[in-house]
Amino acid sequence: MSGITSVSSMIGSDTGNGGSDVSSQINSLNKQIQKITQQLKDLSGNDELNKQQKAEQQQLLEAQVQLLMAQIQQLQQQQEEKQQIMQESSPLAERPADGINRPNDTNSLDVYI
Repeated sequence: MSGITSVSSMIGSDTGNGGSDVSSQINSLNKQIQKITQQLKDLSGNDELNKQQKAEQQQLLEAQVQLLMAQIQQLQQQQEEKQQIMQESSPLAERPADGINRPNDTNSLDVYI
């Protein structure tokens, strides 16, 4: 049981870094998933626990993996939304010239009234 509590504390402590880089957070979460996966593998060879205890620990570990995967997905979604916002709010000079609202030398309209 001590392995589960240590993993739970890792989940709470490593993912609360709001200002850190998203990719480093995702890498941290992936490392936690790898640790839990290793714990799942080690659980099957543990002779100290009966079948019911193994099943309970397996369920807890699998739930933690699902939680971590959901956090990864949420971080990726937030990152995509930020990229979209940055693209939409980019200055007009960075957008390609279309000849009407953003003319260039070869693509422009001359209108005299």
